[in-house]
Amino acid sequence: MAALADGGPDMAGGAGPRPEPGRVVEALELLLGPPSDGGSAAESPGPEPALCPETLRRNAAALEERLSRAAGWAALRELRAAVLSRAPALAAGAAGAEPGWAAACGLLALLLCLKERLAALAAGPATPAAAPGAPPPPGADTLSVAQERAVRRALRAAVGLGLLPHLPPGLGPGPGLGPPPGTRGPRLFAAVAALVELARLPALGAPLLARHLRLLLSGLCGLGHGPAALCQGVSEAERAQCREALRDILDRVYQPLAVQELLVLQGQPKQRCPSSGAAPAWLRRLCGHLLSERLLRPGGVQAVVRGVLEGTDGGAGAEAAALDWRKCDAVGKILAACPQQCLSLEDYYRQVCPQILDLLHIQDKVAARQFQRVATTTLLTMAREQPQLAERHLLQPLLAPLRRCSEATELALEDLTAGAVLVPEAELGSCVEDVLKVYVVGNDSSSLLLGSLQSVLGVVFSLYSFAKQNVSYLRSPCQDILLWFLEKAEREQSLAVLEGLAGLSSHVPTLHPQCQLRVGSEGGAAIVVEETISDEDEALYQKISLEQCHVESLVELLSHCQKSGLAGDFFIHCLKELTQVAAEDEAAPNPAVEPRGSLLELEQYQARQGRKLLVLQLVAALCEGVSDTVFTDIVQVQEFLAAVLQRACAHPAQGPGAAAEAQTLAMAMGLVAAVLGGAVQLKSSDFAVLKRLVPLLEELSRTYPEPLTQELASDLRIAICTHGACSPGTVGAAADGVLGRKPGRAARRPAGRAPSPPAPRHGHGSPSAHRERSKEQSTRREPSASPAPRADSPGPAGLQELLVSAYDPQPPSRAAALRRLASLVTQRDPEAIRLQEKLLQVFLENVQHEDAFVYLSAIQGIALLSSEYPERILPVLLAQYECPAQGTEDTMAAVTRMKLGEVLMRVTRALGDMVFQHREPLIRAFLRGARDPDSALRASSLSNLGQLCQHLGFQLGSIIQEVTCCVTAIARTDPEAEVRRAAVHVVVLLLRGLSEKVTEVLRDVLRDLYRLLKHVATAERDAATVLHAQLALEELDTAMRRVLFPPQTLEKKIVVLP
Repeated sequence: MAALADGGPDMAGGAGPRPEPGRVVEALELLLGPPSDGGSAAESPGPEPALCPETLRRNAAALEERLSRAAGWAALRELRAAVLSRAPALAAGAAGAEPGWAAACGLLALLLCLKERLAALAAGPATPAAAPGAPPPPGADTLSVAQERAVRRALRAAVGLGLLPHLPPGLGPGPGLGPPPGTRGPRLFAAVAALVELARLPALGAPLLARHLRLLLSGLCGLGHGPAALCQGVSEAERAQCREALRDILDRVYQPLAVQELLVLQGQPKQRCPSSGAAPAWLRRLCGHLLSERLLRPGGVQAVVRGVLEGTDGGAGAEAAALDWRKCDAVGKILAACPQQCLSLEDYYRQVCPQILDLLHIQDKVAARQFQRVATTTLLTMAREQPQLAERHLLQPLLAPLRRCSEATELALEDLTAGAVLVPEAELGSCVEDVLKVYVVGNDSSSLLLGSLQSVLGVVFSLYSFAKQNVSYLRSPCQDILLWFLEKAEREQSLAVLEGLAGLSSHVPTLHPQCQLRVGSEGGAAIVVEETISDEDEALYQKISLEQCHVESLVELLSHCQKSGLAGDFFIHCLKELTQVAAEDEAAPNPAVEPRGSLLELEQYQARQGRKLLVLQLVAALCEGVSDTVFTDIVQVQEFLAAVLQRACAHPAQGPGAAAEAQTLAMAMGLVAAVLGGAVQLKSSDFAVLKRLVPLLEELSRTYPEPLTQELASDLRIAICTHGACSPGTVGAAADGVLGRKPGRAARRPAGRAPSPPAPRHGHGSPSAHRERSKEQSTRREPSASPAPRADSPGPAGLQELLVSAYDPQPPSRAAALRRLASLVTQRDPEAIRLQEKLLQVFLENVQHEDAFVYLSAIQGIALLSSEYPERILPVLLAQYECPAQGTEDTMAAVTRMKLGEVLMRVTRALGDMVFQHREPLIRAFLRGARDPDSALRASSLSNLGQLCQHLGFQLGSIIQEVTCCVTAIARTDPEAEVRRAAVHVVVLLLRGLSEKVTEVLRDVLRDLYRLLKHVATAERDAATVLHAQLALEELDTAMRRVLFPPQTLEKKIVVLP
């Protein structure tokens, strides 16, 4: 091969004409003869069917005759002689008596001549540039399509006649097809040397390496690395040349193709030629060594992966390969194993790990799934086998963008200006997606992966909270990452992480305080250095807003963890933390009121207060967000109850928060009673869990200041200890209050309990009066017996008990009683019909209650009662709406009247078209409310007036004049923006209700309304009011267009002529 490479393009001599490439191709065609019908389609190497020995001799003789005598062939004859003079083996073979080898040598000699001429043409002067707009001219060394076809045919014949028969056993054909003894080595070297020389020129190397690379590699492997017995007649220098040529070809070809060919050479017989047999051991070792070299090259990991996985022809085959996870896992495990020739494991990881991470960023959609699977499998396998090296070379670079801005990282921010980008948008988005692919999709919950991910969870949570407040594609992957960690980690670790995310501990490093998230231009986010805020109020506002956003995001995150019980455990953890904070707050002195308190004590006190506020904020958000299904088993219920009871034992309800503490304790004890009263099907093991509450209930029965709570705690302790066999009456009553059942419908209820009369006073039932009634009921209690089942109708006694419960100081019990009374009205219960005035009084008094659950239940009851008996109830409601109760504060009276306005609107909707007969008193009441001194009541009355006008529609009649005058005056002169807004909104609702009848009903006032709307749109300062005016103008414009330009309907009329 060195001898062949010594000559240059002018090796034929500088004198005399040079043959054209077409003449060389003509000689190749003459030597091979005309192609057979299937020759152009044949792709497998080997002699063509038409090239029998006699044909080869005849073609060779014809070529020699043409070269020696024909005009114009002298230049080719001289060039071929020069080539054969430097390749004695080819010259001897071409002159030999064996037709196949002689034809192969002749073909190789002519191909070398073609190579010389093409190289000389390529090195000559450059082709003139093409005219503007014209296609570029072909190069001087470019072959035509017919010539390329002839060259490919010559290469196939040269490989089939010169290379394939001389390959050693295990690489070439089976026994009986080899060359004469003693000639294999020299002939194989001569053929391989010529083919390697041809491969150096791109015009000939491309078709040669694309179709015959495997056979060429087989020859080079056998000559350069095979046993000495297979290379007889080949010198050591020539074998060294073959080894060098082997590496040169492997370096120059498409690397995945080289990997594929080496794998086939190394593989089992089913992957190789059927007649070649199994690969010898030395070849398997050599191919493994060469594959390892391919792997350790730059970009070698991707080349190996593509070489293994790119075995399909696209289409359905590519989809099948993408789903072949077994192959991907096998490749990943191979990449995780260090080759033997690598100097050290550290060096292998240093070279390969960056390339493994690059596999996660493949853009091709079909290949991306394969590469992602391989990368994930490799990373997880390395993490299991070499955790320290995997963390250093894989996990740390993977998480580097997130750790760069973490609180635990020391940033040289003094060298960075405000607004400088620490993590660009593209890098941050790619990092989050890589973490999702490796951790969540890989789904390996080893301690190494969980520990590494925990170090960046604070930054991921900040990014999730930021994406939740903005439009960003990062919200879903960040949520999946957080939920995966909380699900896979141990429960204690998950709770610690949640505590860190909430800001209660430092278990999780959060986003650096001097870093800030900024919306990216591609829908992602970037991390920049925060700009200094000089305004302290603005800085405090941003800090509070950020904390509130984090709390809301944490609650939303926990809403997805309710089935696993994590949300309930964290809720209980927060309650215990609240008790601990309260205890620390009471034990520590308040340095703010002590003049001798030091600055350190003041800072500690402020930190405790901040922590207490944060815990309270968390508990409130959890109660509002996930409290309905937060507990999943009896153990969590017990832990929750224990936390509440322990706080009640340690800190009895005193001071300004006594009412809330007492209500919380009553709710907890009612929950215990409900569990014991049949809300949950209890087992013996559940009672073993509930017995943990017995010491707390016993202490509560002895130390709590309220006697009723003491009695209920003692009764609950007895019910738990007896597994519900002995359940005093207070337990059943408490369970009824929580579950909203009728009194007496519990599983166990004391018999002989006489109904109590309703409370004689209105308003909120005082706790002292309730305790007196409870004491009376407890003195009349007799030994319990199983009561007889009641019908759906409660009867007089049951109705009286409901009326008593409607004044219960506990809002849940009071609301449940009110809803039960409302359902009796709907069912037209005879006793409820008889006491409808009493029911109305009860509902009206509960409307004044401050709890939303209570007054909304009362509003519903009044609305149902009024819709059933409007002639009797509506006058009372209108009188209450126009003239509030005497002795109440103005604010309380206004709130009550607004609630009554809601009742009147519900009645209006319930009556439907029957509201027409009550039109005038309703409108008159709302018009009077629109002149009230309270601005909120004025706005509420106008809103009710608008809804009523929208419902009445064309039934408004002449009263529309009064409505228009009132709305116009308020919209022009009222000092409050919300009232002017409500007045314009009346016009909007009026126009929407009338629709196409606007010109008929509003004929006399339409011009005034239009002028009012134009005035508001041009002169009003409130943006919302202007928006309402514009909406009204659009409604008016639409209605007028329908009147002025009615839609044309095409009708076909058939007229019968007489």
